[in-house]
Amino acid sequence: MNKTTLDKMAFFFLGLNSRYNENREIFIEIEVRFKAGLKSFKGIGILNEEETLSYNYNGVTRLLPFDDVLEDIKKEAVHYDSLILTYKERGTKLLIEASAKGVSMNTEALKYETTKEEKETSTLLTRDYLIKSKEAAPLLKAIGIMSKDGKVKNDKIRKYNQIDHYVELLSKNFETLKKQETIHIMDVGCGKSYLSFVLNYYLTEVLRMKCHFIGIDISEEVIETSRKIQKELGYRNMEFHAMDVKDFKDSRKIDVVLSLHACDTATDMALSYGVYKEADFIVAVPCCHKEMLKTYSYEPFEGIMKHGILKARLADTLTDGLRGLLLESHGYEVSIVEYISPLETPKNLMIRAMKKCNSNEKAEKEASALIKALQIYPAFNYYLDQYTYGTGEGFGDFT
Repeated sequence: MNKTTLDKMAFFFLGLNSRYNENREIFIEIEVRFKAGLKSFKGIGILNEEETLSYNYNGVTRLLPFDDVLEDIKKEAVHYDSLILTYKERGTKLLIEASAKGVSMNTEALKYETTKEEKETSTLLTRDYLIKSKEAAPLLKAIGIMSKDGKVKNDKIRKYNQIDHYVELLSKNFETLKKQETIHIMDVGCGKSYLSFVLNYYLTEVLRMKCHFIGIDISEEVIETSRKIQKELGYRNMEFHAMDVKDFKDSRKIDVVLSLHACDTATDMALSYGVYKEADFIVAVPCCHKEMLKTYSYEPFEGIMKHGILKARLADTLTDGLRGLLLESHGYEVSIVEYISPLETPKNLMIRAMKKCNSNEKAEKEASALIKALQIYPAFNYYLDQYTYGTGEGFGDFT
């Protein structure tokens, strides 16, 4: 290649190096094909655990920083007629073509290539999916929704529908958070983190948002499972910690807090943590409700609450309603919606809260009046006191 082409290519490589440094967490690989007449020579670089690239060219593999790989490519390009460089990151690939005619650059969607062994997925999938089975096949296989041959498992179709609807319910909220810097998302009581993996895929590869997930769970076993899935998928924009969320110390701004199917007051632990961290967006799908059932009383309803089943159902409603009020009192705009059909599970509510202001005096008065009337001390307030002051008042540890 001539000097003019090489100089232009060097200019493009400056931009590519900046992109790599900015998007390192979602980088996949860099591939170059040199051409001289009818001959073609290939080089490929893959990020390794030492955060350098394992760059294989001409039968030799070297460990090089990304900018050194680009320098190596520029030096080799002198000896060839043309080259095509493919830079891959999650959801996107960038092509740089250089020859005597000049240098061009194009960006394309990175598509998942199916193999001959992979089959068409079930015809029972009738939704217009946000998490499309073909494009998201590696993700769906890793979390057990799809078989190795590329077919959504029949006994996982309902689960697939649930996770896709989950993303649908949150997609507009996340789009309002779209910004230049990385959005930090904490999954409290993450378990095996399946929904965080799904959200990671959607935000990164569909919405093209920069995000970083932090999974917290007290179980070493489930955290280890999450780490294995993370490694399989190559999702470097995730980290997992086996610990209590109150012991997590980090200076990063937490933009989003998630809590999915956290039992009883573990939901309050997550909600109050989101408030404490002044998260922009908080999402909770509560599971079992036990705290208020054991402690609340309300004289006008005594005739109703003598029936245990009615007292339990009323406690569920009051618990989630009070959670919504408490979030509103701290300046959040709250919506409580059905997450999935009640035919699948009665524990089907999703609480969504977007930060709008510092406080809401009206909601604070309503929450205080309800707490007084029910003669309770909510776990939400208890945990918020713990996070804020290091102590909690009331009925002791709710965990």
